[in-house]
Amino acid sequence: MARRAVHGILLLDKPLEISSNGILQRVRWLYQAEKAGHTGALDPLASGLLPICFGEATKFCQFLLDTDKTYLVTAHFGFRTDTSDAAGEIISRKPVSFDQAMLEQMMQQFRGPQMQIPTMFSALKYQGQPLYKYARQGIEVPREARPITIFRFELQQFDGEYASFLVHCSKGTYIRTLIDDLGEALGSGAYVSALRRIHVGPFHAEQMLTQEQLVPFNDKQDWAGLDALLLPMDLALTGLPQLQLNEVQQKRLVHGQTVVLSDAELADLGTEAADAIKLYGPEQQFIGVASLEAGVLSVRRLLNTSMWQTPAL
Repeated sequence: MARRAVHGILLLDKPLEISSNGILQRVRWLYQAEKAGHTGALDPLASGLLPICFGEATKFCQFLLDTDKTYLVTAHFGFRTDTSDAAGEIISRKPVSFDQAMLEQMMQQFRGPQMQIPTMFSALKYQGQPLYKYARQGIEVPREARPITIFRFELQQFDGEYASFLVHCSKGTYIRTLIDDLGEALGSGAYVSALRRIHVGPFHAEQMLTQEQLVPFNDKQDWAGLDALLLPMDLALTGLPQLQLNEVQQKRLVHGQTVVLSDAELADLGTEAADAIKLYGPEQQFIGVASLEAGVLSVRRLLNTSMWQTPAL
Protein backbone atom coordinates (compact mmCIF):
# COMPACT_ATOMS: atom_id res chain seq x y z
CA MET A 1 0.00 0.00 0.00
CA ALA A 2 1.04 3.61 -0.44
CA ARG A 3 2.73 5.29 2.48
CA ARG A 4 0.48 7.46 4.62
CA ALA A 5 0.78 11.12 5.58
CA VAL A 6 1.10 10.70 9.36
CA HIS A 7 1.85 13.62 11.70
CA GLY A 8 2.59 13.55 15.41
CA ILE A 9 4.91 12.14 18.07
CA LEU A 10 5.14 8.55 19.28
CA LEU A 11 6.90 7.88 22.57
CA LEU A 12 8.52 4.52 21.96
CA ASP A 13 10.13 2.23 24.50
CA LYS A 14 13.20 1.25 22.51
CA PRO A 15 14.21 -2.36 23.15
CA LEU A 16 17.75 -3.63 23.65
CA GLU A 17 20.02 -4.93 20.90
CA ILE A 18 18.67 -2.82 18.08
CA SER A 19 19.85 0.55 16.83
CA SER A 20 17.68 3.62 17.09
CA ASN A 21 17.47 3.79 13.32
CA GLY A 22 16.59 0.11 13.13
CA ILE A 23 13.61 0.46 15.46
CA LEU A 24 12.64 3.71 13.74
CA GLN A 25 12.33 1.90 10.42
CA ARG A 26 10.25 -0.87 12.00
CA VAL A 27 7.84 1.60 13.57
CA ARG A 28 7.65 3.63 10.38
CA TRP A 29 6.65 0.42 8.57
CA LEU A 30 4.04 -0.40 11.22
CA TYR A 31 2.52 3.03 10.63
CA GLN A 32 3.10 2.89 6.86
CA ALA A 33 4.26 6.48 7.29
CA GLU A 34 5.78 8.60 4.56
CA LYS A 35 8.29 10.30 6.83
CA ALA A 36 9.71 9.72 10.32
CA GLY A 37 12.72 10.64 12.41
CA HIS A 38 13.91 10.04 15.97
CA THR A 39 15.12 12.60 18.46
CA GLY A 40 18.38 11.53 20.06
CA ALA A 41 19.83 8.10 19.35
CA LEU A 42 20.21 5.39 21.98
CA ASP A 43 22.96 2.80 21.63
CA PRO A 44 21.90 -0.80 20.83
CA LEU A 45 22.73 -1.75 24.43
CA ALA A 46 20.49 1.04 25.78
CA SER A 47 16.72 0.99 26.12
CA GLY A 48 13.94 3.39 26.97
CA LEU A 49 12.31 6.58 25.81
CA LEU A 50 12.85 7.34 22.12
CA PRO A 51 10.48 10.01 20.77
CA ILE A 52 9.69 9.34 17.11
CA CYS A 53 8.40 12.25 15.06
CA PHE A 54 6.20 11.58 12.03
CA GLY A 55 5.59 13.86 9.07
CA GLU A 56 5.47 17.57 9.90
CA ALA A 57 6.58 16.83 13.46
CA THR A 58 10.07 16.12 12.10
CA LYS A 59 10.46 19.88 11.66
CA PHE A 60 10.65 20.19 15.44
CA CYS A 61 12.94 17.22 16.24
CA GLN A 62 15.78 19.59 17.08
CA PHE A 63 13.93 20.98 20.07
CA LEU A 64 13.87 17.51 21.64
CA LEU A 65 17.50 16.91 20.70
CA ASP A 66 18.39 20.10 22.56
CA THR A 67 16.45 19.35 25.74
CA ASP A 68 17.60 17.70 28.98
CA LYS A 69 17.27 13.96 29.59
CA THR A 70 17.22 11.50 32.49
CA TYR A 71 18.76 8.02 32.62
CA LEU A 72 18.96 5.01 34.90
CA VAL A 73 22.50 3.65 34.58
CA THR A 74 24.35 0.68 36.05
CA ALA A 75 28.14 0.92 36.31
CA HIS A 76 30.55 -2.00 36.69
CA PHE A 77 33.60 -0.94 38.66
CA GLY A 78 37.03 -2.59 38.49
CA PHE A 79 37.10 -2.77 34.70
CA ARG A 80 37.53 -0.30 31.87
CA THR A 81 36.50 -0.98 28.24
CA ASP A 82 37.52 0.76 25.04
CA THR A 83 33.92 1.83 24.38
CA SER A 84 33.09 2.61 28.05
CA ASP A 85 30.20 0.12 27.87
CA ALA A 86 29.63 -3.63 27.88
CA ALA A 87 30.03 -3.86 24.09
CA GLY A 88 33.73 -3.02 24.23
CA GLU A 89 36.94 -4.90 24.91
CA ILE A 90 38.32 -4.82 28.45
CA ILE A 91 41.47 -2.69 28.46
CA SER A 92 42.24 -2.61 32.21
CA ARG A 93 41.41 -4.41 35.45
CA LYS A 94 41.97 -2.82 38.84
CA PRO A 95 40.77 -3.59 42.36
CA VAL A 96 37.84 -1.66 43.79
CA SER A 97 39.32 -0.04 46.88
CA PHE A 98 36.62 2.48 47.81
CA ASP A 99 33.47 2.24 49.87
CA GLN A 100 30.05 3.84 49.37
CA ALA A 101 30.97 6.97 51.30
CA MET A 102 34.03 7.54 49.08
CA LEU A 103 31.93 6.93 45.97
CA GLU A 104 29.31 9.46 47.00
CA GLN A 105 31.98 11.99 47.89
CA MET A 106 33.60 11.61 44.45
CA MET A 107 30.22 11.95 42.73
CA GLN A 108 29.97 15.51 44.03
CA GLN A 109 32.74 16.53 41.61
CA PHE A 110 30.59 15.47 38.66
CA ARG A 111 27.51 17.52 39.52
CA GLY A 112 26.72 20.91 37.99
CA PRO A 113 28.24 22.70 34.96
CA GLN A 114 31.43 21.14 33.60
CA MET A 115 33.43 20.39 30.47
CA GLN A 116 33.28 16.87 29.03
CA ILE A 117 35.47 15.35 26.31
CA PRO A 118 33.22 13.16 24.11
CA THR A 119 34.03 9.49 23.74
CA MET A 120 35.68 8.31 20.53
CA PHE A 121 32.76 5.89 20.17
CA SER A 122 30.25 8.59 19.29
CA ALA A 123 28.52 9.89 16.17
CA LEU A 124 30.24 13.26 16.39
CA LYS A 125 32.13 13.97 13.19
CA TYR A 126 35.78 14.75 12.48
CA GLN A 127 36.69 15.71 8.91
CA GLY A 128 33.30 14.44 7.74
CA GLN A 129 33.51 11.00 9.37
CA PRO A 130 31.87 9.82 12.62
CA LEU A 131 34.34 9.39 15.47
CA TYR A 132 33.36 5.74 15.94
CA LYS A 133 34.72 4.89 12.49
CA TYR A 134 38.15 6.17 13.51
CA ALA A 135 37.86 4.37 16.85
CA ARG A 136 37.16 1.02 15.18
CA GLN A 137 40.40 1.48 13.23
CA GLY A 138 42.32 2.20 16.42
CA ILE A 139 42.75 5.86 15.47
CA GLU A 140 42.26 8.56 18.09
CA VAL A 141 41.53 12.07 16.85
CA PRO A 142 41.39 15.36 18.79
CA ARG A 143 38.06 16.22 20.42
CA GLU A 144 37.18 19.48 22.06
CA ALA A 145 35.69 19.45 25.53
CA ARG A 146 32.05 20.54 25.48
CA PRO A 147 30.03 22.31 28.17
CA ILE A 148 27.43 20.11 29.85
CA THR A 149 25.46 20.20 33.09
CA ILE A 150 24.66 17.31 35.40
CA PHE A 151 21.53 18.47 37.22
CA ARG A 152 21.14 15.30 39.33
CA PHE A 153 23.58 12.46 39.94
CA GLU A 154 22.12 10.15 42.57
CA LEU A 155 23.41 6.82 43.82
CA GLN A 156 20.62 4.27 44.15
CA GLN A 157 22.54 1.13 45.06
CA PHE A 158 26.15 -0.05 45.50
CA ASP A 159 27.33 -3.58 46.27
CA GLY A 160 31.08 -3.05 46.04
CA GLU A 161 31.28 -3.89 42.32
CA TYR A 162 28.12 -2.63 40.66
CA ALA A 163 26.39 0.70 41.28
CA SER A 164 23.12 2.04 39.94
CA PHE A 165 22.56 5.75 39.43
CA LEU A 166 19.94 8.23 38.30
CA VAL A 167 21.41 10.91 36.03
CA HIS A 168 19.54 14.03 34.90
CA CYS A 169 21.71 15.89 32.41
CA SER A 170 21.80 18.54 29.71
CA LYS A 171 21.97 17.91 25.98
CA GLY A 172 25.26 16.60 24.66
CA THR A 173 26.11 14.58 27.78
CA TYR A 174 27.68 11.18 27.20
CA ILE A 175 26.72 8.88 30.07
CA ARG A 176 29.45 6.41 29.08
CA THR A 177 32.02 9.18 29.43
CA LEU A 178 30.58 10.25 32.78
CA ILE A 179 30.90 6.72 34.18
CA ASP A 180 34.35 6.21 32.65
CA ASP A 181 35.56 9.50 34.17
CA LEU A 182 34.07 8.55 37.55
CA GLY A 183 35.82 5.18 37.47
CA GLU A 184 39.14 6.79 36.60
CA ALA A 185 38.75 9.36 39.38
CA LEU A 186 38.17 6.51 41.84
CA GLY A 187 41.20 4.63 40.55
CA SER A 188 39.33 1.46 39.61
CA GLY A 189 37.92 2.09 36.18
CA ALA A 190 34.27 1.57 35.29
CA TYR A 191 32.00 1.00 32.32
CA VAL A 192 28.27 1.21 31.67
CA SER A 193 26.70 -2.24 31.95
CA ALA A 194 23.08 -1.09 31.57
CA LEU A 195 21.42 2.15 30.46
CA ARG A 196 17.76 3.14 30.24
CA ARG A 197 16.38 6.56 29.32
CA ILE A 198 13.29 7.56 31.30
CA HIS A 199 12.78 11.23 30.46
CA VAL A 200 13.24 13.50 27.43
CA GLY A 201 12.18 17.13 27.85
CA PRO A 202 8.45 17.13 28.68
CA PHE A 203 8.06 13.38 28.09
CA HIS A 204 8.32 10.60 30.68
CA ALA A 205 8.63 6.82 30.77
CA GLU A 206 5.02 6.33 31.85
CA GLN A 207 3.91 7.57 28.42
CA MET A 208 5.95 5.03 26.43
CA LEU A 209 4.54 2.36 24.12
CA THR A 210 6.33 -0.78 22.98
CA GLN A 211 6.66 -2.07 19.43
CA GLU A 212 4.59 -5.07 20.48
CA GLN A 213 1.67 -2.82 21.42
CA LEU A 214 1.63 -1.37 17.90
CA VAL A 215 1.67 -4.65 15.97
CA PRO A 216 -2.03 -5.63 16.47
CA PHE A 217 -3.15 -2.29 14.99
CA ASN A 218 -1.00 -2.92 11.92
CA ASP A 219 -2.29 -6.49 11.59
CA LYS A 220 -5.85 -5.15 11.46
CA GLN A 221 -4.81 -2.15 9.34
CA ASP A 222 -6.40 -0.03 12.05
CA TRP A 223 -4.71 3.19 11.01
CA ALA A 224 -7.10 5.35 13.02
CA GLY A 225 -6.18 3.36 16.13
CA LEU A 226 -2.47 3.79 15.48
CA ASP A 227 -2.83 7.50 14.81
CA ALA A 228 -4.77 7.94 18.05
CA LEU A 229 -1.61 6.90 19.91
CA LEU A 230 0.31 9.91 18.60
CA LEU A 231 0.81 13.06 20.63
CA PRO A 232 0.32 16.55 19.14
CA MET A 233 3.55 17.87 17.71
CA ASP A 234 3.51 21.11 19.69
CA LEU A 235 4.04 19.09 22.89
CA ALA A 236 7.66 18.85 21.79
CA LEU A 237 7.81 22.60 22.43
CA THR A 238 6.42 22.53 25.96
CA GLY A 239 7.89 25.36 28.01
CA LEU A 240 8.39 27.78 25.13
CA PRO A 241 6.52 31.09 25.16
CA GLN A 242 3.54 31.12 22.81
CA LEU A 243 1.69 33.70 20.77
CA GLN A 244 -1.66 33.67 19.02
CA LEU A 245 -1.54 35.52 15.70
CA ASN A 246 -4.28 37.41 13.95
CA GLU A 247 -4.96 36.78 10.27
CA VAL A 248 -2.79 39.66 9.07
CA GLN A 249 0.19 38.56 11.14
CA GLN A 250 -0.19 34.97 10.01
CA LYS A 251 -0.33 35.97 6.35
CA ARG A 252 2.82 38.10 6.66
CA LEU A 253 4.79 35.24 8.22
CA VAL A 254 3.58 32.76 5.61
CA HIS A 255 4.96 35.05 2.92
CA GLY A 256 8.34 35.28 4.63
CA GLN A 257 7.81 38.74 6.08
CA THR A 258 8.49 39.82 9.65
CA VAL A 259 5.90 40.96 12.16
CA VAL A 260 6.42 43.83 14.59
CA LEU A 261 4.62 43.08 17.84
CA SER A 262 2.71 45.69 19.80
CA ASP A 263 3.68 46.71 23.32
CA ALA A 264 0.68 44.79 24.63
CA GLU A 265 1.70 41.60 22.81
CA LEU A 266 5.26 41.94 24.11
CA ALA A 267 3.92 42.45 27.61
CA ASP A 268 1.88 39.24 27.32
CA LEU A 269 4.97 37.36 26.15
CA GLY A 270 7.06 38.92 28.89
CA THR A 271 10.04 39.41 26.60
CA GLU A 272 11.26 41.30 23.54
CA ALA A 273 13.69 38.58 22.46
CA ALA A 274 13.53 34.77 22.31
CA ASP A 275 15.15 32.06 20.21
CA ALA A 276 11.87 30.22 19.79
CA ILE A 277 8.20 31.09 20.24
CA LYS A 278 5.29 28.75 19.51
CA LEU A 279 2.87 30.25 17.02
CA TYR A 280 -0.87 29.62 16.93
CA GLY A 281 -3.26 30.86 14.27
CA PRO A 282 -6.48 32.83 14.72
CA GLU A 283 -8.37 29.59 15.42
CA GLN A 284 -5.78 28.50 18.02
CA GLN A 285 -4.26 25.91 15.69
CA PHE A 286 -0.50 25.32 16.01
CA ILE A 287 1.29 26.61 12.91
CA GLY A 288 5.00 26.70 13.73
CA VAL A 289 7.87 28.43 15.48
CA ALA A 290 9.35 31.91 15.16
CA SER A 291 12.23 33.79 16.72
CA LEU A 292 11.82 37.18 18.36
CA GLU A 293 14.44 39.92 18.34
CA ALA A 294 13.87 43.49 19.49
CA GLY A 295 10.12 42.90 19.30
CA VAL A 296 10.19 41.59 15.71
CA LEU A 297 9.00 38.08 14.80
CA SER A 298 10.78 36.05 12.11
CA VAL A 299 9.77 32.57 10.97
CA ARG A 300 11.93 29.60 11.92
CA ARG A 301 9.73 26.64 10.93
CA LEU A 302 6.12 26.58 9.72
CA LEU A 303 3.83 23.65 9.22
CA ASN A 304 2.58 22.91 5.76
CA THR A 305 -0.53 25.02 5.30
CA SER A 306 -2.61 21.88 4.69
CA MET A 307 -2.13 21.09 8.39
CA TRP A 308 -3.57 24.34 9.68
CA GLN A 309 -7.14 23.18 9.58
CA THR A 310 -6.33 20.59 12.28
CA PRO A 311 -6.90 22.20 15.68
CA ALA A 312 -4.27 21.83 18.37
CA LEU A 313 -5.23 19.16 20.91
